[in-house]
Amino acid sequence: MSLLSALNRQQLIQQLQSQTYNLIVIGGGITGAGIALDAASRGMKVALVEQGDFASGTSSKSTKLIHGGLRYLKQLEIGLVREVGRERATVHRLAPHLTIAEKMLLPLIKGGAFGPLSTSFGLWVYDLLAGVKGDDRRRMLGKQQALAEEPLLQSRADILRGGGLYAEYRTDDARLTIENIKTAVAHGAICLNYAEAKSLIYENGKAVGVQCKDRLAQESFQIKGAYIVSAAGPWVDNLRKADQSLDGKRIFLSKGVHIVVPHTRFPLRHSVYFDVPDGRMIFAIPRHRATYIGTTDTAYQGPLDDIPVHQEDVAYLLQSVNNMFPEVALALEDVESSWAGLRPLIYEEGKNASEMSRKDEIFESPSGLISIAGGKLTGYRRMAERIVNLVSRKFEQGQGKTFRDCHTSRIPLSGGPFRNAKEVVAYCAEISKQLAPFNFAPFYADYLVSNYGRQTDDILQRMGAYQDEPEVALARAETWFAVHHELAAKPMDFFDRRSGRLFFNLPGIGKVLHPVLKDFQEYFGWTDAQLAEEKALVERVMYQAAHFERAGQGANFANAQNLLQ
Repeated sequence: MSLLSALNRQQLIQQLQSQTYNLIVIGGGITGAGIALDAASRGMKVALVEQGDFASGTSSKSTKLIHGGLRYLKQLEIGLVREVGRERATVHRLAPHLTIAEKMLLPLIKGGAFGPLSTSFGLWVYDLLAGVKGDDRRRMLGKQQALAEEPLLQSRADILRGGGLYAEYRTDDARLTIENIKTAVAHGAICLNYAEAKSLIYENGKAVGVQCKDRLAQESFQIKGAYIVSAAGPWVDNLRKADQSLDGKRIFLSKGVHIVVPHTRFPLRHSVYFDVPDGRMIFAIPRHRATYIGTTDTAYQGPLDDIPVHQEDVAYLLQSVNNMFPEVALALEDVESSWAGLRPLIYEEGKNASEMSRKDEIFESPSGLISIAGGKLTGYRRMAERIVNLVSRKFEQGQGKTFRDCHTSRIPLSGGPFRNAKEVVAYCAEISKQLAPFNFAPFYADYLVSNYGRQTDDILQRMGAYQDEPEVALARAETWFAVHHELAAKPMDFFDRRSGRLFFNLPGIGKVLHPVLKDFQEYFGWTDAQLAEEKALVERVMYQAAHFERAGQGANFANAQNLLQ
């Protein structure tokens, strides 16, 4: 039985109920996925449950960069910069198809946050802390060199002083999570999405299991385990409260918004990290057929599973771009898609959202529940290592049972292995040749390889089973792969977390929507009424990604309102 086929869901639930686990992980974002992989690879029996789809919360709504956090150096968080900076190289080595080298251009402007001397020194320290070597080391540019690297800066030549060019890595956060889940399963973990942890099960005051609800079949089941770790992101404090252990430090939620425009409307050659008038910094990153822009950083109070993108958020980002690149003149109608995510930070009194530390924190309750919150996407593997080290010590001290040391730095993620980035480029060239007879747009080879790696071979082989036009046949082949090999149970699992189409190719969904929905109906035996319900859900999510309402106040974005009048 495949543990990664959504068609085997009932058998997976039976297996979760049939044994006692060493570790139960609540939360299927990148942190929970990393913990499951680390623990399973050490020999622990691991169960993971996620209330929605894997990566459906914070872990599909980041800036999608494996980066060291240059701005944290400015805040003197030296340890954090060192750790996540060095982790970039590790994650790149484990999955070079998912973690792609991206030169980042930092324009230096008159009156900006960064001056030439401080930037040169800062980037040198950044490289030193992160262990950056060779061509990836920072390079300082004069004005003409900066213009040559990014011609769109010509419109601000009057204030441009030069630039700094340094290395970051672009990723797809949801795909990184999915491949960690799949690699954990390959090491023996049982992972299930749409399985909500409703409450903990206690014996003599100790948490010994989780009462779960299958949100698809609306049935309850139990999982028993020696230790329980909550990696539930924004929901961490909810579980701590239910466990009656919510005291001391708490979660502070910061909302980050990103918008997507066609690359033809914002044709950057480079990813750029640039000043905005309020003193913050914004990323703009080319990706396949689009360019995406982010992020905001504002305190959030509201529903955790329906994070709004308001017109004020969008206007703020558009104004930021137009201030640095006035000739681009982006307008609201250029925005194809958007997303908003929550950063679960550790609350620090007296600081605003952008000033709070991105360090992670571990909480242990008297019941034995272990919770982890905070941290950055880039540092997920080290966060997992710290949690599993803690669980391992508890086993050794309490039961005399030992497990292997952490070795996830040597476990390639599924989709590989690739020896290095050059091998990824060569494989992408092969895929491009295979796609040539079908007249796909040039970005499709990179799209497939950066999503699926070598698993692209299975998808293209399956594509031959369909008689549809090429784009539809490809989407159906990807759907088949997502359902049978990635536990995709709903069409939005495919359009959002498995393929990224919702964000980066939303206009292309219309062509493939009906055949993909019909395939889901066939795989899962849906009635026509169920099919209509799923279609309505996809259309609603698509509409929300491209349409925005005004916020109640919008005070943080008051200066941007003129764009929307």
